[in-house]
Amino acid sequence: MATLKIRNLRKGFDTIEIIKGIDLDIHDREFVVFVGPSGCGKSTLLRLIAGLEDVTSGTLELDGRDITEISPAKRDLAMVFQTYALYPHMTVRKNMSFALDLAGIAKREVDRKVEEAARILELGHLLDRKPRQLSGGQRQRVAIGRAIVRHPKIFLFDEPLSNLDAALRVQMRLELARLHQELKATMIYVTHDQVEAMTLATKVVVLNAGRIEQIGSPLELYHQPANLFVAGFLGTPKMGFLKARVVQTSSTATDIELAAGPRLRLPFEGSQLAVGSEVTLGIRPEHLVIDPNGQLPVTTDVTERLGSDTYCHMVTASDEPLTVRVPGDFAAAYGESLKLALDISHCHLFDTRGYAVSRVLQQAA
Repeated sequence: MATLKIRNLRKGFDTIEIIKGIDLDIHDREFVVFVGPSGCGKSTLLRLIAGLEDVTSGTLELDGRDITEISPAKRDLAMVFQTYALYPHMTVRKNMSFALDLAGIAKREVDRKVEEAARILELGHLLDRKPRQLSGGQRQRVAIGRAIVRHPKIFLFDEPLSNLDAALRVQMRLELARLHQELKATMIYVTHDQVEAMTLATKVVVLNAGRIEQIGSPLELYHQPANLFVAGFLGTPKMGFLKARVVQTSSTATDIELAAGPRLRLPFEGSQLAVGSEVTLGIRPEHLVIDPNGQLPVTTDVTERLGSDTYCHMVTASDEPLTVRVPGDFAAAYGESLKLALDISHCHLFDTRGYAVSRVLQQAA
C-alpha cells in the first residue's frame, strides 16, 4: 500500500502564499499528474511532499503515518528531477547503487536490485559506462533506475522529460507508462505539458495560482471541465471560446445569442442563468465542421498542416479566434470566407463567473 493524504496544506514565503490550502488523496498504484501553468505551485507542492520544503501549515500522511515534519531521507519516497543529477565520475552501475551502498545494504542485494532495475529500463549493456557516454534519454533512465532500486512507496517526478527533444519525450512517455504498469507503483508527476498529463495520468490535478481547480481522469477533465480555466488549459489545440448573452432559459434548454451573430438553443439547464447575462460558449476543434449551411460565418486566418490532420485557424465576425480540425488534405486560402457548423451536443457553456453550466441529461429511450 502507498496512500498519501494531504490536508489543508499551505506554503508561504515571507508574505506571499504559494500553496493555498490543498486537500488531496492519492491512492495506491495511481499515476497522479500535477499540471498547470508556470508559477501555479505544482513543483512547490511536489517538494513539500518530498520534504525539500518546510510546510507552513497543514499535514501530509503516508499510509497512516504523519510525515509532515519527517526528514526527506526517512519518508520512503524517491524523486526524479528535471536535471539528471548523476555523478559524472561514477559508472551507471555506481550511480544507481550509491544510495544503497551508503545505507550499508549487502553487496549481493545491491547487485540484485541494480540488475533488476537495469532489466526493466533496458540499461544492462550500459552499466559500465559513465554519464558523458550516454544520450539524454539514457541519462534520464539512469536517474529513474536510481529511484527504482530504493523500492520507495511513492515515486516523485519533477518535469523529468523537459530537457529531452521531441522524439525522446514521446519515447520516454511510453517507457514511463510501461514502467508504471510493470512496477504497480504509486507515482506523482509534475508537468506543464498537457499532452504528458493526458497520456500518462490515471488522475489529473489541475492547479492554478496555488489552488486545485479540478481533479479527475484525463477524459473526465477533457469532456467535463469544471470552469473556463480547465477548459482552456487542457486540449491541443485549445478549446475555442465565444462570447454570448442569455436570451431565454428553461429546465431543459438555454437559448443564447453569440456576439458573432447567430442564436443557438443548447441542452443546458438554465434555471441559474439570468436572461441578459453574459456567458461563454466553448467548443473544441474536433466539434466544428466547415459547412456552407453552417450557423457561424468565419474568415480563414492561417492553416497548419500536420499530415493526417490540418488545423485551420479562423476568426469570427466579432474577432474571436477559433480552431477547426479538418482532414490533412483540406486546403483553405488565407482570408477566405467560410461557415462553420457547431456540434451542439459537444458544446460547453460557462456562466458569468466562468463556472460550467450543467448539461441536461438525456433520457433513455
